[in-house]
Amino acid sequence: QVQPVESGGGLVQAGGSLRLSCAASGRTFSGYVMGWFRQAPGKEREFVATISWSGGSTYYADSVRGRFTISRDNAKNTVYLHMNSLKPDDTAVYYCAATKSPRIVVVPTNYDYWGQGTQVTVSS
Repeated sequence: QVQPVESGGGLVQAGGSLRLSCAASGRTFSGYVMGWFRQAPGKEREFVATISWSGGSTYYADSVRGRFTISRDNAKNTVYLHMNSLKPDDTAVYYCAATKSPRIVVVPTNYDYWGQGTQVTVSS
């Protein structure tokens, strides 16, 4: 099992940047596909980005592609989400999740372990 714990959220002006971190406990972190999701008030949880266990494959939602970058450091049991050119529409609680799926997946129900989330607020 892994237990993700997110950090790095906060308040930033539009056009700014943030880096989210997700530290996951467990000795088998490198065996999990990791993903980032977000949920804005009144909206469903939506996929943001995912990365394979090796870090060799990534996939992004259209809304963040070119602005966000997902990466991982298996030696530190940590996955990152680098967010640039932030927009007010990016305001949400951001969640880190892990799955034993053999390939990257974008559907929230395919993820087995979830963090508590970190708030990101982008002011206009």
